[in-house]
Amino acid sequence: MTINAVLLAVVIMLGLSLARVHVVLSLIIGAMAGGLIAGLGVTDTLNAFQEGIRNGAQIALSYALLGAFAVAIAHSGLPQSLAGSVIKRIDAGGTSGMIKYMLFAGLVMMSCFSQNLIPIHIAFIPLLVPPLLLAFNRMHIDRRLIACLITFGLVTTYMFIPYGFGDIYLNQIMLKNVGEAGIDVSNISVTKAMAIPALGMFTGLLVAVFISYRKPREYQQLAVDKQAHDAINNAVVEGDALSTTAAAAQAQSKLKTLVALAAIVTAFVVQLYTDSLLLGSMFGFGVFMATGVVKWRDADTVFNDGIKLMAMIGFIMITAQGFAEVMKATEQIQPLVDGATSLFAGNKAVAAFVMLALGLIVTMGIGSSFSTIPILAAIYVPLCISLGFSPLATVAIVGTAGALGDAGSPASDSTLGPTSGLNVDGQHDHIRDSVVPTFLHYNIPLLAFGWIAAMVL
Repeated sequence: MTINAVLLAVVIMLGLSLARVHVVLSLIIGAMAGGLIAGLGVTDTLNAFQEGIRNGAQIALSYALLGAFAVAIAHSGLPQSLAGSVIKRIDAGGTSGMIKYMLFAGLVMMSCFSQNLIPIHIAFIPLLVPPLLLAFNRMHIDRRLIACLITFGLVTTYMFIPYGFGDIYLNQIMLKNVGEAGIDVSNISVTKAMAIPALGMFTGLLVAVFISYRKPREYQQLAVDKQAHDAINNAVVEGDALSTTAAAAQAQSKLKTLVALAAIVTAFVVQLYTDSLLLGSMFGFGVFMATGVVKWRDADTVFNDGIKLMAMIGFIMITAQGFAEVMKATEQIQPLVDGATSLFAGNKAVAAFVMLALGLIVTMGIGSSFSTIPILAAIYVPLCISLGFSPLATVAIVGTAGALGDAGSPASDSTLGPTSGLNVDGQHDHIRDSVVPTFLHYNIPLLAFGWIAAMVL
C-alpha cells in the first residue's frame, strides 16, 4: 500500500508537536519527511521550503513591527492607567455588581482592541491584569472566567474582523492560501463567512459568564497584589527623573496617555488608507518617537524588545508557509483528496465535521491558528471543491478549522497570555484554570457553529 506523503508529513509534524518538540523543528522535520517520501530529494524539498519561507516574510515583518508598537504603547503607561482607574473606582465604593460587569466588559473590549484597533496582541495582559488581581480578589471573581473573557477577545476578533491581526489572519493568510489552492476569493466576504462561527464563540462566552463561573471563588490576598496596587496608586512613572512632584508625574502621565491614543488612531487610519498593517505600525511608532514618549536614545531598545515579543510567532508562521509549499510540491494532495472523497461518499455533513475536528487537532498541536491555515488550505480547498461546498462555505471551514484549538491549546498565546497575568501570585494553574475552561467553552461551540456554517452557506 502506497503511503501518502502529505498525510505522513502532517502526522509526523503533529506527533512531534504533541510530544513537546518545538513547533518550528516539528514543521521542518515533517516537511523534510514528506518531501523525501514523495521522491523530491533533499535539494528539491529545500528549494520548495525556501520558496514558502519567502511567501511568509511580509507577514512576519508585520508581526515584528506590531511588537515594537506594542512595547511603545506599554512604555507610555496607557495599560497601567486603565488598571489604575478601575482600582480607584473600587476604592471609592459603589455598586460592586455594576463595577464587576463593567470590569468584564472592559477586559473583553481590551482583548478585542488588542487584535484590531490597538494591535498589540497579548502584550497588554502582563501590564493590565496583575494590577487588577486585587480587584478580582475583593469581588471574589473566579479567575477561570477572566481567562475565558480574555481568550474570547483574543480569538474571536481576529477570526471575524478583518483589521489588525484580523487582516493578517483573514486576508493575508486565509484568503491568500484559499485563492492559491484554486478558489476565486475576489468577491468573498470573510466577515459573512465567519459570522456563524463567531456566534459560537459568543455563545461560549455567555455560558462562562452566566452559568459556569458565576459563583464567587476565594483567593488569598498575597503580597504581589498589594505591591501592584501601590504601584498603580502612586502613579509615578519609573525612569522619569524629571518628574520631581506627584502633580508633575500625573500631568506627564496624562500627556503620555494622550500621545498613546493619538498613535493608536494614527496607526489605525494609516492601515485603513494604505491597507498595510506594516505601514500603520511604523507610523504609530513614529508618533511615539516624534513626541518624545519614546526617546531617541531608547528607540533601539524599545524596538528590539518589540521584535523579541513577536519573533517566535513570526518564525512559526514563516516555517508553516514553507511546510505548506513542500506539501504542494509533492503533488500528493490530489490523491489524498480523491481518497477522502471516496471515503466520505459525497456525505458533506460528515466531511465537514471531520475537517473541522482535524483542524482542532492540528492547531492544538501547533499552538497557532495563523500557522495552521497554510497547511489546512492546501488540503481542504481541493477536498471542498470535490465535495461541492460553495466558496463561502469553504472559507468558513478553513477559517474555523484554523481557529479551532487556538483557545484551549497549552502552547497557544490565547491561553499562555491569560495565565501570564493571572498567575503572578501562583494561584492560577495554566492547564486547569486556563486551558481546560477555554477548551470547553470555545472549541465545542466553535466546532458546532462551524459545522452549521458549512451546511448553510
